[in-house]
Amino acid sequence: MNNTPPVRSAGMAADGAAPDDVLAALERALGDPAQPEATRALLRQARDALRQSRQDADNARQRYDALFNAVPDPVSIIDYDGTVLDLNRAGMAAYNRPREDVVGRPIHVLNPDLPADHMAPVVESLRRGDTYVIEVTNMRADGTRFPVEVHSAALQYDGRECLVAVARDLSGRRDAELRYRELVETLNQGILVQDANGRYMFANAAAMRIFGIGKGKFLEQEMQPDNWLVIDEHGRELPPGQWPAQRALQWGRTVGSTLLGFYHRGRRQLSWLSVTSVPHYPAGGDRARQVLSLYSDVTALKRDSALFDRAQSLAHIGGWEWDSGRDELYLTDEAQRIIGCHPPPRYMDAFTACLRVPDRQRLRDALARAMATGNGLDLELQGMHGSGKPFWIRVIGEPMVGTAYSARLTGTLQDITERKHSEETLRQQARTDTLTGLLNRDAILNELDAWLEDPEYAQIAVLYVDLDRFKIVNDMLGHAAGDRLLVHASRRIAQVVGLEGQLARFGGDEFLVICVNGDDAGRPQRLAEGILKAFDPPFHLDGEEFAITTSIGIAHAPQDGLASSQLIQCADAAMYDSKRRGRNGWQAFTAELAEQQLQRLQLETHLRRAVYNDEFHLVYQPQVDLGSGRLVGSEALIRWRNRSLGEMRPDRFIDHAETTGDIVGIGRWVLREGCRQLRQWRDAGLAIDRIAINVSYRQFLSEDLIQSVREALDQSDLPGHMLELEFTERVLIEDDPDTHRAFDELRGMGVQLSIDDFGEGYSALNYLRRLPISGLKLSQLFIQGVPDNHSDVAVCQAVTGIASSLGLQVVAEGVETPAQRDFLLQLGITTGQGFLYAPGLPPDQFLQRYRAGAPD
Repeated sequence: MNNTPPVRSAGMAADGAAPDDVLAALERALGDPAQPEATRALLRQARDALRQSRQDADNARQRYDALFNAVPDPVSIIDYDGTVLDLNRAGMAAYNRPREDVVGRPIHVLNPDLPADHMAPVVESLRRGDTYVIEVTNMRADGTRFPVEVHSAALQYDGRECLVAVARDLSGRRDAELRYRELVETLNQGILVQDANGRYMFANAAAMRIFGIGKGKFLEQEMQPDNWLVIDEHGRELPPGQWPAQRALQWGRTVGSTLLGFYHRGRRQLSWLSVTSVPHYPAGGDRARQVLSLYSDVTALKRDSALFDRAQSLAHIGGWEWDSGRDELYLTDEAQRIIGCHPPPRYMDAFTACLRVPDRQRLRDALARAMATGNGLDLELQGMHGSGKPFWIRVIGEPMVGTAYSARLTGTLQDITERKHSEETLRQQARTDTLTGLLNRDAILNELDAWLEDPEYAQIAVLYVDLDRFKIVNDMLGHAAGDRLLVHASRRIAQVVGLEGQLARFGGDEFLVICVNGDDAGRPQRLAEGILKAFDPPFHLDGEEFAITTSIGIAHAPQDGLASSQLIQCADAAMYDSKRRGRNGWQAFTAELAEQQLQRLQLETHLRRAVYNDEFHLVYQPQVDLGSGRLVGSEALIRWRNRSLGEMRPDRFIDHAETTGDIVGIGRWVLREGCRQLRQWRDAGLAIDRIAINVSYRQFLSEDLIQSVREALDQSDLPGHMLELEFTERVLIEDDPDTHRAFDELRGMGVQLSIDDFGEGYSALNYLRRLPISGLKLSQLFIQGVPDNHSDVAVCQAVTGIASSLGLQVVAEGVETPAQRDFLLQLGITTGQGFLYAPGLPPDQFLQRYRAGAPD
């Protein structure tokens, strides 16, 4: 407990009685003649002692008041419950309040921002014998605030534990700090402040400028040691632990002016700085809390010194000066080393002789312009060392003020050979296909453009090579095996092409060959035959043997086009014609193919505008109960009527829409229109509960399929189970998390999902089990042959068996004869569609035919 002497009110005696009453009683007793003399002597002693005690108490009170009110800072006596017991004159003046407005009230009257439990940590510290210091904001009577630093200590006051709190006004210190910061920011010397761990806490504007830290950059990140190479005045590299700031923290004393070179690795810029670091200690502390470093840029002072030249050699930067009047050239030692010419050139012509011929004139022209205009020069030049080794340099210079008889240019010369080599490496990497090592798509297009611009290569052939059935291997064995196959295939093609052309991987399993056929008209055909023959031997992958062939299309310049895109498009068209003819062959682009290409282009042009021109319409083929002929649903089938092209069936334009990506917009329209029509039929009283709509693979991959389905259902006010989406089997083999999520979201809306034309494509049975599919559409390709064709019968039985075991519904399409219907009923297939019942019908005919609930 604190040993401060107790302060007691002078107006009370020790037993609580008023001293004046006690004195009066003693005086009365002394005046009583009946008192014995011994008693009277004792009473006189008691009276005199009480008078002296009262005088001492009055004196103590006066000393307390004098001291209490002499303190220039606000002082308050506060009970441990937070009640103010006393306030000195400085406090009344500081808070602009009379004493009676504060004494007896909670401390919140002076500091309304204190938390409810603010006294707990104060009391805890004081009872440990410690003082308690805190910075808070106090409030005057008029509501204005001012910052204070409060020191609290324990005190016995009127016989109880209290605390005395002295509040030091910090307003002046804050103003001084502000003026100090303004002064720091106006200094031309850089100031950096780091904490005891070396983290950067502050940098003034000059420091940001000296270290090249621009707007939006972070000090701590830019000053990372990895960004800087720091050297001493002898050119030796200094690790971060030996930088002045770290030494000042470690030694605990000032590190005086130290000359250091700071080389920024990214900007390749060297600056010489004079550094002084001063450690800062907290009050009463024995370890530095911060270190302040002062930086002065002395680069200009070191520019012409031998030390600067040596330091520049670390950054591969040399200096030069040319007196054009005397034609005298001065190169620093590092500049001479970079040039590597012996003896070193003393004249500009001798210097330009070290450069390659085109760059000699570039430098002369730049020097002339600089002398004539007063502007600087900045060139990247290539030359040759005396040893025959090539080099790259960056020459920067600017004119100096000269006399009428002499004009000078001065600047730096930097070795950028390593950077140029790195750029060339990156350029090669950017041109190379990472899997096969061949040229990539961008590189071969640039090569083809360059060849077409050169008259020497006027007659050029482009071979478009595509691997047949590559996707089968990719799907069966996986992408890793597919990649190995592409590598082996690229080697076979490269062996054939050799030096007779340029070979590139154009994308996926497609390769492009360009060759000149001016001196050998048969070269393109001979290369094509060689590539076909190179694929005769089968490929061996993972213990399996695969026979892979190629389809090749050939286009010639100038007859098939003079632009790279046109030639490639023609070669691509010829390649697809080769595939159509049976694969494993080559086909040259012809006039007939050009006509087909023109028709396809015309088709695609009209197709792109078809949705906006309202050229599509839907017909609806009923899905019926095969036993009764009762309507159970409908499949929406798209038709296209164009003013120029006439009526177009889906097999004429769907593939084109898939290729161009227009199928996504078309599919979105079909969804809206099909759902709208179902709602209209139901409002008209038609008993139909489901409409089936085909969704293409490209549409499934688009990001807005789920949103399109949800909008179509919402706009038509249909529940999800009334919509059935039919996908091709290709969707099944895309074992991708997005596929599963899309299926789950659609089923979550209640939408029925089925696989269209099952059995024609991949028949990925494993995914039927894993994906939430509700039904299969048995392809009409197999139904056409039943019940007489045993193979078709077997396929239909197999598909029905699979569906039954997995609990999937089967819908047969293309039912055209009663015999087919009866066969399907025997297999247990109860739902079908086809010409036996109706073709695709316009909406009004469909309604008229099935309004009564049964077919005509």
